[in-house]
Amino acid sequence: MNITELGKILKEMYDKAPHGHQVANIHLFGVKYASVIQRNHLKPSDIVAASGLNPSYASEVSKGMKLSEYVVPKN
Repeated sequence: MNITELGKILKEMYDKAPHGHQVANIHLFGVKYASVIQRNHLKPSDIVAASGLNPSYASEVSKGMKLSEYVVPKN
């Protein structure tokens, strides 16, 4: 996966989140895609820029990536 594809997924997860759960979905994105992001040496800030979301959300993606060491998404 590249930055453009990840940006599209992030934007979709944000847009489809129930009202009030957008930031939680950004964290979930970080959890789900942490290994892809790390393996490809990508920066959360570049992914957020590709998504068109507020640049401040890069820190939320990073938080999700850190959480990925401790949590597993429910299906």
